[in-house]
Amino acid sequence: MVRFLQRAVAAGAVVLAAVSLQPTSTATAGTMPVVGGTRAAQGEFPWMVRLSMGCGGSLITPQVVLTAAHCVSGSGNNTSITATAGVVDLQSSSAIKVKSTKVYQAPGYNGTGKDWALIKLASPITSLPNLKIAETTAYNSGTFTVAGWGATREGGSQQRYLRKATVPFVSDAECKSAYSELVAGEEICAGYNEGGVDTCQGDSGGPMFRRDNAGAWTQVGIVSWGYGCARAGYPGVYTEVSTFASAIKSAAASL
Repeated sequence: MVRFLQRAVAAGAVVLAAVSLQPTSTATAGTMPVVGGTRAAQGEFPWMVRLSMGCGGSLITPQVVLTAAHCVSGSGNNTSITATAGVVDLQSSSAIKVKSTKVYQAPGYNGTGKDWALIKLASPITSLPNLKIAETTAYNSGTFTVAGWGATREGGSQQRYLRKATVPFVSDAECKSAYSELVAGEEICAGYNEGGVDTCQGDSGGPMFRRDNAGAWTQVGIVSWGYGCARAGYPGVYTEVSTFASAIKSAAASL
């Protein structure tokens, strides 16, 4: 049996989703230096956040980080998470580090779909811009940018420097042919059919984003899961942000 790989890392180990499939491919992961990406420039994506449990996130308000539900263990008070922001180099002395105070996991999350969560920070980060979230499906197309400190190859180690890559939209019908468990109304797929470029372990919770009609970066997806990393025929699966935008905004305001 093979299993879907959720793109989180906990206690140094790969976290596997509890969904199993019969093997359908013997393709191997891409090994190019996020997989197939390049290093991001300082200040290029200033709302990117690294979370201490091994996930990514985006600063959607000065005090709230949007991440994946599978990166957290539930809702409630939580002071155990450290958010690192403002740098591409996680070892930079300029890094802004803020502890969490609360976590809000998407209601009804059970490992399939609804893969979003919010982390409230102990103090607002006012020196950095926030990332807009898509409120309609208007931007669920074209080419997206992904970024993270995750592995550059399947089974690899997480990175010190933020990396970025671009991936094209994959239709629900095409994605469903790779993943029968896809929740089409709650998930969006992106990647190249030939593989080679993808998010990977440690990128979970980070944003998938593109420019809107006004030229502003807008978050369309949240790194969620996939079959391995950058395998041919298996695109990355992302939480469809527009589906949950009103719930995300309401929860962020209530935090």
